[in-house]
Amino acid sequence: MKTIGYAAQNATSLLSPHAFERRALRNHDVAIEVLYCGVCHSDLHQARNDWGFSTYPIVPGHEIVGRVIDVGPGVRRFKLGDTVAVGCMVDSCQHCDQCHDGEEQYCREGMTQTYGSPDRLTGEITHGGFSKHIVVREEFVMSVPEGLELSRAAPLLCAGITTYSPLRTWGVGPGSRVGVIGLGGLGHMAVKLAVAMGASVTVIGRTEAKAADALKLNADHFLVSTDEAAMVKANSSFDLLIDTIPVRHDVTPYMPLLDVDGTLVIVGQIGPIDEQPTLPLLFGRRRVAGSLIGGIAQTQELLHFCASKNVLPDCEMIRMDQINEAFERMERADVRYRFVIDMSSLPTAPGTAA
Repeated sequence: MKTIGYAAQNATSLLSPHAFERRALRNHDVAIEVLYCGVCHSDLHQARNDWGFSTYPIVPGHEIVGRVIDVGPGVRRFKLGDTVAVGCMVDSCQHCDQCHDGEEQYCREGMTQTYGSPDRLTGEITHGGFSKHIVVREEFVMSVPEGLELSRAAPLLCAGITTYSPLRTWGVGPGSRVGVIGLGGLGHMAVKLAVAMGASVTVIGRTEAKAADALKLNADHFLVSTDEAAMVKANSSFDLLIDTIPVRHDVTPYMPLLDVDGTLVIVGQIGPIDEQPTLPLLFGRRRVAGSLIGGIAQTQELLHFCASKNVLPDCEMIRMDQINEAFERMERADVRYRFVIDMSSLPTAPGTAA
């Protein structure tokens, strides 16, 4: 299938129109017209090769909402016209223990990411949702429940599941005390989801700058991490801390905030953090953990949860040709809180499908 997207040709180039071929449908493939695609901070990192493993040309985008336009002969779960979603992965081995347990993101043979990964059969590099169309294995396509506003649902496929998964893993519910460190794309979703689960939620930031925003998101409290007296007063007052800070940082100041058996879960930074002394870990049986997105079943669960609770990210809609400006604004943290591309703004190139 001929299609068009926006791609980075190298680590320093702007994203620009890029015509390419999607694979012919395999037996269990679903072809999707992309309607909306969220813009994740990892899209910026991968376009610029900040993590050192990008392959060019790269078409980013792994927060995808679309419409089924064709299916392979073996597909049973979807039909033409269905509204569907695709997240951060499009394949896995499907036979290891993690895949059998619905944790495909931890596949023993490695998941196939939505873009920038070799296809398991051909070795061709996958391309993401900054494009008119995408072809995905049926098992990695999710249904969009009625009631979800399509133009705002896309960021649930990464920002949503990245924060929902640790909240579920650590059993957050009524009576839970949750702290959210940082209030950006991930942080604001962590707040909304934890509130919807019935938890008492505190946002933790370095200054008061986002205190009003936190309360508008229905957080119960705002804690300034540079206020030594306030931090001491908050010692042992959280069961779970969701750390959404996307750069190298020191987690040491946050550890005393955890109660006995409390956990700080890192979901923002991919790379090093500063050296962590063991004293606050030992004196409180506290933990530092990490969490990577969620499995397909849990992501589908998230979509139904958000539809039932009316939980949606705060989004700013952009055209496809505004993506480079959006990347620049993301670097300045100038977005509240997630960009979403209206893919109808991407013109169909000559010779491509409509």
